[in-house]
Amino acid sequence: MFTPSQHDVRTFFCEAWRKQCAGEPLSPMDTLAAEWIARHPEYHAELSDLEAALTAVYTVEDGQKGRTNPFLHLSMHLSISEQCSIDQPRGIRQAVELLAAKRSDLHAAHHEVMDCLGEMIWASQRSGQPPDPHAYLERVRSRATR
Repeated sequence: MFTPSQHDVRTFFCEAWRKQCAGEPLSPMDTLAAEWIARHPEYHAELSDLEAALTAVYTVEDGQKGRTNPFLHLSMHLSISEQCSIDQPRGIRQAVELLAAKRSDLHAAHHEVMDCLGEMIWASQRSGQPPDPHAYLERVRSRATR
Protein backbone atom coordinates (compact mmCIF):
# COMPACT_ATOMS: atom_id res chain seq x y z
CA MET A 1 0.00 0.00 0.00
CA PHE A 2 1.20 3.49 -0.82
CA THR A 3 1.39 5.67 2.28
CA PRO A 4 2.61 9.15 1.38
CA SER A 5 3.81 11.45 4.12
CA GLN A 6 2.17 14.79 4.91
CA HIS A 7 5.09 16.42 3.07
CA ASP A 8 4.48 14.23 -0.01
CA VAL A 9 0.75 15.01 -0.11
CA ARG A 10 1.22 18.74 0.29
CA THR A 11 4.00 18.83 -2.29
CA PHE A 12 1.89 16.83 -4.75
CA PHE A 13 -1.08 19.21 -4.58
CA CYS A 14 1.07 22.36 -4.67
CA GLU A 15 3.07 21.04 -7.61
CA ALA A 16 -0.04 19.95 -9.52
CA TRP A 17 -1.47 23.44 -9.10
CA ARG A 18 1.83 25.11 -10.00
CA LYS A 19 2.09 23.02 -13.19
CA GLN A 20 -1.54 23.79 -14.07
CA CYS A 21 -1.01 27.54 -13.61
CA ALA A 22 2.27 27.44 -15.58
CA GLY A 23 0.73 25.47 -18.43
CA GLU A 24 3.21 22.63 -17.90
CA PRO A 25 2.43 19.01 -18.81
CA LEU A 26 0.41 17.17 -16.17
CA SER A 27 0.30 13.50 -15.31
CA PRO A 28 -3.17 11.96 -15.19
CA MET A 29 -3.18 12.26 -11.38
CA ASP A 30 -1.98 15.88 -11.59
CA THR A 31 -4.82 16.58 -14.02
CA LEU A 32 -7.43 15.12 -11.67
CA ALA A 33 -5.99 17.04 -8.72
CA ALA A 34 -5.87 20.29 -10.72
CA GLU A 35 -9.52 19.85 -11.73
CA TRP A 36 -10.58 19.59 -8.09
CA ILE A 37 -8.27 22.44 -7.06
CA ALA A 38 -9.81 24.64 -9.76
CA ARG A 39 -13.21 24.07 -8.12
CA HIS A 40 -11.82 25.39 -4.83
CA PRO A 41 -10.56 28.94 -5.41
CA GLU A 42 -10.46 29.41 -1.63
CA TYR A 43 -7.40 27.12 -1.61
CA HIS A 44 -5.47 28.69 -4.49
CA ALA A 45 -3.35 31.02 -2.35
CA GLU A 46 -2.39 28.26 0.09
CA LEU A 47 -1.48 25.90 -2.74
CA SER A 48 0.60 28.57 -4.45
CA ASP A 49 3.11 28.78 -1.58
CA LEU A 50 4.79 25.41 -1.10
CA GLU A 51 6.98 26.51 1.82
CA ALA A 52 4.00 27.85 3.77
CA ALA A 53 1.96 24.78 2.86
CA LEU A 54 4.62 22.46 4.24
CA THR A 55 4.61 24.20 7.63
CA ALA A 56 0.90 25.01 7.94
CA VAL A 57 -0.95 23.52 10.89
CA TYR A 58 -4.66 22.70 10.66
CA THR A 59 -6.59 21.87 13.82
CA VAL A 60 -10.04 20.49 14.50
CA GLU A 61 -10.89 23.86 16.01
CA ASP A 62 -9.91 25.56 12.73
CA GLY A 63 -12.36 23.32 10.90
CA GLN A 64 -15.13 24.26 13.30
CA LYS A 65 -14.39 27.91 12.52
CA GLY A 66 -14.63 27.30 8.77
CA ARG A 67 -10.92 26.98 7.95
CA THR A 68 -10.60 23.56 6.41
CA ASN A 69 -7.44 21.65 5.66
CA PRO A 70 -7.20 21.95 1.86
CA PHE A 71 -4.94 18.91 1.60
CA LEU A 72 -7.35 16.66 3.48
CA HIS A 73 -10.30 18.03 1.53
CA LEU A 74 -8.63 17.56 -1.85
CA SER A 75 -7.35 14.12 -0.85
CA MET A 76 -10.91 13.11 -0.10
CA HIS A 77 -12.01 14.33 -3.55
CA LEU A 78 -9.29 12.17 -5.10
CA SER A 79 -10.23 9.18 -2.94
CA ILE A 80 -13.88 9.42 -3.95
CA SER A 81 -12.91 9.84 -7.61
CA GLU A 82 -10.74 6.73 -7.40
CA GLN A 83 -13.45 4.76 -5.59
CA CYS A 84 -15.88 5.64 -8.38
CA SER A 85 -13.40 4.82 -11.14
CA ILE A 86 -12.90 1.28 -9.82
CA ASP A 87 -16.36 0.97 -8.22
CA GLN A 88 -14.94 0.05 -4.84
CA PRO A 89 -16.78 -0.57 -2.64
CA ARG A 90 -18.97 -2.17 -5.28
CA GLY A 91 -21.94 0.11 -5.90
CA ILE A 92 -20.26 3.38 -4.92
CA ARG A 93 -20.08 4.60 -8.53
CA GLN A 94 -23.83 4.22 -8.99
CA ALA A 95 -24.60 5.77 -5.61
CA VAL A 96 -22.39 8.81 -6.30
CA GLU A 97 -23.81 9.20 -9.81
CA LEU A 98 -27.36 9.05 -8.40
CA LEU A 99 -26.49 11.61 -5.73
CA ALA A 100 -24.84 13.87 -8.32
CA ALA A 101 -27.93 13.64 -10.53
CA LYS A 102 -30.19 14.37 -7.58
CA ARG A 103 -28.11 17.44 -6.63
CA SER A 104 -27.44 18.37 -10.29
CA ASP A 105 -23.82 18.82 -9.27
CA LEU A 106 -21.00 16.29 -8.94
CA HIS A 107 -19.03 18.64 -6.70
CA ALA A 108 -21.90 19.02 -4.23
CA ALA A 109 -22.39 15.25 -4.29
CA HIS A 110 -18.69 14.71 -3.50
CA HIS A 111 -19.02 16.97 -0.47
CA GLU A 112 -21.91 14.87 0.82
CA VAL A 113 -19.97 11.68 0.17
CA MET A 114 -17.06 13.21 2.13
CA ASP A 115 -19.34 13.45 5.14
CA CYS A 116 -20.10 9.73 4.81
CA LEU A 117 -16.44 8.86 4.30
CA GLY A 118 -15.47 10.95 7.33
CA GLU A 119 -18.12 9.22 9.44
CA MET A 120 -16.76 5.81 8.41
CA ILE A 121 -13.20 6.78 9.29
CA TRP A 122 -14.26 8.35 12.60
CA ALA A 123 -16.29 5.24 13.55
CA SER A 124 -13.35 3.00 12.70
CA GLN A 125 -10.93 5.06 14.76
CA ARG A 126 -13.32 5.23 17.68
CA SER A 127 -14.14 1.51 17.69
CA GLY A 128 -10.67 0.24 16.80
CA GLN A 129 -12.29 -1.83 14.06
CA PRO A 130 -11.49 -1.72 10.34
CA PRO A 131 -13.50 0.75 8.26
CA ASP A 132 -16.92 -0.61 7.27
CA PRO A 133 -17.35 -0.08 3.52
CA HIS A 134 -20.89 -1.47 3.61
CA ALA A 135 -22.05 1.10 6.16
CA TYR A 136 -20.29 3.82 4.14
CA LEU A 137 -22.04 2.74 0.94
CA GLU A 138 -25.39 2.62 2.71
CA ARG A 139 -24.89 6.17 4.02
CA VAL A 140 -24.17 7.41 0.50
CA ARG A 141 -27.16 5.49 -0.92
CA SER A 142 -29.37 6.92 1.81
CA ARG A 143 -28.42 10.47 0.84
CA ALA A 144 -28.98 9.67 -2.82
CA THR A 145 -32.47 8.30 -2.23
CA ARG A 146 -33.91 10.72 0.30
